[in-house]
Amino acid sequence: MASAAEQLASNMSFGAFTKSTELRKRIIFTILALIVYRFGAQLTIPGVNASQLQDIFSDSSLLGMMNTFTGQALGQMTIFALGVFPYITSSIVMQLMTSISKQMETLKKEGEAGRRKINQYTRYLTVALTLIQGSGIAFYIQSSGASFISGPMLYFTVLVTLLGGTLFLMWLGEQITQRGIGNGISLIIYVGIITGLPSAIVQLFDKVNENQLSALGLIAIIIALIVIFAFIVFIERAQRRVIINYPRQAHAQRFQQQQASHIPLKLNTAGVIPPIFAGSLLSFPQLISQFATTENAPVFLQKVQVWLDTGRPLYYILSAILVAFFTFFYTSIVFNPEETAQNLKRNGGFIPGIRPGKSTEKYFDYVLTRLATFAAAYLVFLTLLPTWAQGKLGIGFALGGTSLLIMVSVTMDTVTQVQSHMLAQQYEGLMKRAKISKKGRR
Repeated sequence: MASAAEQLASNMSFGAFTKSTELRKRIIFTILALIVYRFGAQLTIPGVNASQLQDIFSDSSLLGMMNTFTGQALGQMTIFALGVFPYITSSIVMQLMTSISKQMETLKKEGEAGRRKINQYTRYLTVALTLIQGSGIAFYIQSSGASFISGPMLYFTVLVTLLGGTLFLMWLGEQITQRGIGNGISLIIYVGIITGLPSAIVQLFDKVNENQLSALGLIAIIIALIVIFAFIVFIERAQRRVIINYPRQAHAQRFQQQQASHIPLKLNTAGVIPPIFAGSLLSFPQLISQFATTENAPVFLQKVQVWLDTGRPLYYILSAILVAFFTFFYTSIVFNPEETAQNLKRNGGFIPGIRPGKSTEKYFDYVLTRLATFAAAYLVFLTLLPTWAQGKLGIGFALGGTSLLIMVSVTMDTVTQVQSHMLAQQYEGLMKRAKISKKGRR
């Protein structure tokens, strides 16, 4: 027999959607916020000639991937050139600090007040990273002569513009999360990737017209993309269900029955966070080194640019290590075995065949380690695939594995939230009808 939630879900329709006033307002707010983001992504930094800077943002470079994730804003040197990457990098550092520093760990356990304090530190670090990256951009713009102004005025203009753009995007993402639908930061990256899809598809057909790619090769690429898309959907929906039993007291018959339940553990618990975090960290030194690389620049910065270029062995190694590390790290943040085991013991729940307490914690840790190992291999494959495809087949990052993973995950998360709001709306309607019927019987 279908559950109440499944019965409600089967009754969802467009009519139910139109009746949900709050959901409609949230969707409209999200769309308007993303339109504002795309409008700002077209406004070039004052005094900068962006057309002279297009060469370093080719699809074969790491900056080309960052340019794709910012919706071409970095290549056009707009006010949102850095996107949300300084904020993402700051979030990485703060999450690492909560695991290393006892003071930060104490703040995390303080609840809402501690969370606000950590968010405040994250914003301060975002400002610092934006100023560092913005200084590298300003230095490169001045050294390449791609500006109508120079000297301190150029640095001031670039830094103020980029800082304002990054902080505005950070605020906009938070507003989408609170007042809209889905995760705001993820949606901003998602929209940036979507805007690059048409040009990536056109490039593929242009290669066919220029005889750089055969028609059979184009069909093979399309089939491969469909297979990868289906594979991502399958993995992102896969779950490992841990059976949990709860004793239920039946006072009338004076015996106990076991009420079965389960804890769903996603196969990829970390989601899209590891590839985004890894790309953000790798792009930071690449951004500084490439923007600072001139004839008079230190040799070390020039070597860093070469070492971290896409297709180089060091890039593959660092990408794989960072993605695997953040997969295990973020999985441990999302699901805490010790806390879950204690909650189950407190509520009388237990896993069949496993003792409550420490044994349950070890079991959860064992299951999570196996899931995280598979998820790490899966995410490393999707992270390195676009680099290989770009080098061998000339496919843009917008059609790469990481981009497809972000698009699928964000779409599924947003659709899930829409369904949750519609279920809540139907549940409220059922409760109102139940109250009316009770009053009628009286």
